Amino acid sequence: MKKFYAFAALALSLSLLFLAGCGQGKTREIMNVSYDPTRELYEAYNQKFVEHWEKVKGETVSVDQSNGGSGSQAKKVAEGLEADVVTLALGYDVELIGDSIPGALADDWMKAFPNNSCPYVSTIVFLVKKGNPKGLKDWGDLAKEGVEVITPNPRTSGGARWNYLAAWGWQLKQDLGTLDSAFLNDPANAEKVKAANENAYELVKKIHLNAKAAGMPEGARGATNLFVRDGVGDVLLAWENEAMKTVYGDKNDQFEIVYPSVSIVAEPSVALINTTVDRKGTRDVAEEYLNYMYTEEIQKLVMENFYRPSEEKLLEGNELFGKVELFRIQDVFGTWKDVQEKHFSNGGVFEEMMKE
Repeated sequence: MKKFYAFAALALSLSLLFLAGCGQGKTREIMNVSYDPTRELYEAYNQKFVEHWEKVKGETVSVDQSNGGSGSQAKKVAEGLEADVVTLALGYDVELIGDSIPGALADDWMKAFPNNSCPYVSTIVFLVKKGNPKGLKDWGDLAKEGVEVITPNPRTSGGARWNYLAAWGWQLKQDLGTLDSAFLNDPANAEKVKAANENAYELVKKIHLNAKAAGMPEGARGATNLFVRDGVGDVLLAWENEAMKTVYGDKNDQFEIVYPSVSIVAEPSVALINTTVDRKGTRDVAEEYLNYMYTEEIQKLVMENFYRPSEEKLLEGNELFGKVELFRIQDVFGTWKDVQEKHFSNGGVFEEMMKE
């Protein structure tokens, strides 16, 4: 009888050890919901992160990835797509999720990670056919009759909203000579600023009417495919990284990049979705997934994928990224909430333009 109990105890111990081993070997999964042009960046980054986590924690993780127009992606998460992290084209799309799902975002989510939770930035450039047959040099050229512009739809694409604002800011600079926020908000300059905004409205309207005929895809990658693959249009308004990928990454000598005189700092935002990570128990993985992006190794990977790193010193001596005068959205337009309500909401300025 004693032998039986001893055997039973041994069997139980072995079973517990087996189960414990199975638990330790279980792969933990997180989901990154991102915007269109980041597909290649995150495919490379996800592989490096999996290796990093296993090395540091001795644990296996996997990262699922979803890409699409930034506004559409935010809406999917708000409607139930379970993202552990979001890496979207602009802060407003992240905040849309927080407004829709109570507790999804920390109140100070933009301060959770360095550089206002932007591990990399980009800007907006023109991709044209080799030789630039239409002679397009700056934003004003895109409003000319007969120029077919390819840009995504600002209602669904974060990149398209950056395109729109970059053109608007350029016109203000032409009329006012400065984009200094103190000048723009000085009551003494109100009439000048009003007239400049009216001119900016007309410029941006003409550019988007030139785009309307070709159709405006949902996201930035769809616009790139329309221009590069299908040969539609004279110029593509593109994220710098998307244009550089076409010319340098894909070694496509049928196209070239034109840098306008003035463009906007496009700041893609990253955030942790609290409601998902707390339910799944993946907070530690998700936090490290975003923190690891700021390491020098990954900042170099960011540059290899043609994004500008958050550490500007890494750009010293780099001649690949073009020279362009850059402005930030908050200096000219205020918060993303202000911009969204005025320009891109139902009944906003963009909708008004398209009705005309």
